[in-house]
Amino acid sequence: MSRLLGALLLWGVIIGWQSPGEAALAADQLASHVVPPMALGGKDEQLPVWQLLNSGGALAGYIFESRDLAPIPGFSGTPMNLLVSIDTDGNFLDIKLLDQNEPVFVSGLGPRPLHEFLYQYRGRSLATNIKVMPAGTRKPADAIDTDSYFDGVTKATASVRIANQTILAAALKVAREKLAHIAPKPAGHARQDLFEPMPWAQLIERGLVEHLHLSNRDLQQAFAATAFADDDPEAHQDPAALYLDLWIADLNIPSVAKNLLSARSLATLRGQLEASEEPILLLANGRHRLVAADFVRNSVPDHLSIRQQGFPISLRDADAEIDLLPDLPEFEQEMILRVDTRFGFDPASPWDFIVKARRQHGSFRPTIGSQEFVLTNRPNPRYFIQPSSEPAGEQPPWLASWQDKAPDLVLLALFLALLSYLLLRQRQHLTAPRQLAIWRPVLLLITLFFVGWWEQGQLSIVTLIGLLRAIFQTHNFNFLLYDPISLLLWLYTLITLVVWGRGTFCGWLCPFGTLQEFAHTLGRRLGIREWRLSATATRRLGWIKYAILAGLVASLLFAATWSDRLVEVEPFKTAITLTFQRTWPYVLYAVACVLGSMLVFKGYCRFLCPLGAALVLGGKLRRWDWLARRPECGTPCKLCYVTCRYDAIERDSGAIRYDDCFQCLECVEIHDDAKRCVPLIQRARSMKVNTHP
Repeated sequence: MSRLLGALLLWGVIIGWQSPGEAALAADQLASHVVPPMALGGKDEQLPVWQLLNSGGALAGYIFESRDLAPIPGFSGTPMNLLVSIDTDGNFLDIKLLDQNEPVFVSGLGPRPLHEFLYQYRGRSLATNIKVMPAGTRKPADAIDTDSYFDGVTKATASVRIANQTILAAALKVAREKLAHIAPKPAGHARQDLFEPMPWAQLIERGLVEHLHLSNRDLQQAFAATAFADDDPEAHQDPAALYLDLWIADLNIPSVAKNLLSARSLATLRGQLEASEEPILLLANGRHRLVAADFVRNSVPDHLSIRQQGFPISLRDADAEIDLLPDLPEFEQEMILRVDTRFGFDPASPWDFIVKARRQHGSFRPTIGSQEFVLTNRPNPRYFIQPSSEPAGEQPPWLASWQDKAPDLVLLALFLALLSYLLLRQRQHLTAPRQLAIWRPVLLLITLFFVGWWEQGQLSIVTLIGLLRAIFQTHNFNFLLYDPISLLLWLYTLITLVVWGRGTFCGWLCPFGTLQEFAHTLGRRLGIREWRLSATATRRLGWIKYAILAGLVASLLFAATWSDRLVEVEPFKTAITLTFQRTWPYVLYAVACVLGSMLVFKGYCRFLCPLGAALVLGGKLRRWDWLARRPECGTPCKLCYVTCRYDAIERDSGAIRYDDCFQCLECVEIHDDAKRCVPLIQRARSMKVNTHP
């Protein structure tokens, strides 16, 4: 356990010291990616985005790097970096690949399929619901016009879905700040679980009640440079007198509503409002009238309005009965407005309440002039729940992968359940006479064809490195959710590490290991002589896989850009993921590893596999020695020691080294075979002698 924890701590320290990513593109570099007649404008002061200008110099869109806005890790643990351009209507102009470390696109399929996938975004609107379908899948029959379906990439659907989430998350951040008409910010809402009794003065101090005070002098200054400057004699006669003393408050906040309104008035109000409506209380003194004399209740007031982020917000009178608590100041005017939050209003963000003062000039066909006075409401964040980063009601992007794979997940779960049952009751089923020779090939064929080639369920050291990056660096584990088959296999493997050790995966669930085992069997059928290494050579060669694992982890510190290429020491991608459809050096290496098993049984698994080395470390958590042994094993009987092709049994003691054991169960089969197990044969002979003296 101490070795395992020490190794994990070392990995964490190394990854924690990893040098930061590349700097953002400079202006001249960005300009080279802008296609004329557009040109690069200035950089935004708030967001890491740049303006795009049309030929006339007017704002035409924005360009930005996805890594600055949505650094979502891929399967290598590092985010893609895409250069995204959108116009002011929220349409994608172009998306270019700047940097990526997705294993399947680094040296597997190559980057070309990813470039072709990104080309699909051109001209598509951010306002549509973009969905990535597995390659070759037809558009659903119930698809609606606001859905856009993109073709995925064969053998890389999960990776391009991560790319899609990266693009949409980054573009939506820009749109919510710069293109509110396309993607308004998700609205927050008042906390209904928080009520604090407080007097009027404390409500003002907490910012729960906002105040606007206007004198006649303020009014005169507003109209001073207009034709209406002399059209209010009362303002001229008494400049210091009160014109308007206005207080506003959000009644959806319990600490406001319950400290201002009587229980009866509050209950009546709540019965009148819809769930999406925010009630705003207005309290006023002064000669300015909030509404005109001919105002019709429950309609839109002419002299009052609300703006948020420069956009007008729809409001109307609530026509509510107002009964203030007795200890409050007295007010001449009381009114409640209802604001619909469905149309872009966010009560958790600052908004402006606007009062319009009007004057009339001339007696015959008079002209009307007005001036606006703005009261900014700055909500106290203590009393609000901030909006979620994902739009309400929209399913998380990774969920589509689970929906697509639902039938396959059921089949895989059934297979894992069968395997678990057989391993738990191995001596009744697997190792009974002549049963192992039947069950093991069948189960391995399922692993190779279904788990490996069909479901692409080959676990890899790449995922572990990405996981370590997520733990110690990015703290984002979403990339695991895009590959549900592998995630289920990982969870099963982690559980079996504690129960049975590393051999459950390495011996039964690794498609490439299965391919080697079948190659070894074929070699025996062809009469190829197996090379049996000495125990000393086996142990020395076994250290190579740990050295490779250490080198991979160290590369994260000393040569981060190389780590994604060094993982090619695993031939899994070539042999299983891409079914040998790669350039010849990779195919040659993978074929050599497979054919090498004809000479040295599963030589890659035993001596070179960094994933196997990592699972050995994880296997230290195993709590039980579950493979059957006898006191006579090792001394005097050495049959299992001689038979074991993994060299995982001690010569003298007969004990099993679980770090090296792949749980093929051949030793258990011998253990229970009265015709092969030497101690059982000797006992049978002794009983026979005693029975027939």
